[in-house]
Order: sequence, then structure tokens, then C-alpha cells
Amino acid sequence: MPNKVRKSEEEWRRELTPHQYHVLRQKGTERPFTGEYEAKDDPGMYRCAACGQPLFESDTKFHSGSGWPSFYQPIASEAVQAHEDNSYGMRRVEVTCSNCDSHLGHVFPDGPRPTGQRFCINSASLKFEPKKS
Repeated sequence: MPNKVRKSEEEWRRELTPHQYHVLRQKGTERPFTGEYEAKDDPGMYRCAACGQPLFESDTKFHSGSGWPSFYQPIASEAVQAHEDNSYGMRRVEVTCSNCDSHLGHVFPDGPRPTGQRFCINSASLKFEPKKS
């Protein structure tokens, strides 16, 4: 991406809440069932909380029972990037924002049709934009 967001960690610290900074920049995670968007069903778009890039549409959100907002696909394949994550003795695939490299969550191969994927995303990584009627 030619206009990728580049900021120092100090700039990120000033712009994000301490919780957002921990999740987005330090690859932290929320406790299950504690995020503000886990049970949200309103129509709209979910953007990256760090840079505002569109990430997921509400019509791809589903209740996975995992405790985190779950989506079966991003708004566009270019919106997110996948990285191997072997932390904590687990083999997972981390998902980051393609525009600012912020940590969003992980993707698993146990989602619903049509993709079979479950993008398990931290609420702190997201900013919800309601659909305009």
C-alpha cells in the first residue's frame, strides 16, 4: 500500500487508549465476552480503531460463541493481512490491519459458509460506524 500509516510508538500511545494500545500495538487480547461489539447486531461497518480503514461489514458478523466479535470475511481481502503466530505454545494465524499493521485478532478455519473462516477480532481493535438509512 503506497499510503500506509507509519507512526512512532509514542504517537500511537498518545492517540489510543491504554487498552487499545495494548491490543492494537502490543498484540494483546480482551477477555472473552467483555468487548463492546461482541453481541452487537446493528447494521454498519467496522473500521480499524487505529487508522479508520474499513475492515468488516456487519452482514458478515455472526455469533460464534467464542466471546469475541466474529466475521466470516473481511470487507476486502486487501483490508487485512495474515501472519503465522506461534505464541503461547499455539499455532494460530494472526490478523492485522493492512493499512497500519495493528493487531486485530486471529482467523480460524471453523467459521460458517460461504468461507468457512472465523475472524475472531478484539472489540478494542474496532470502531463501529452505523449504516445510514
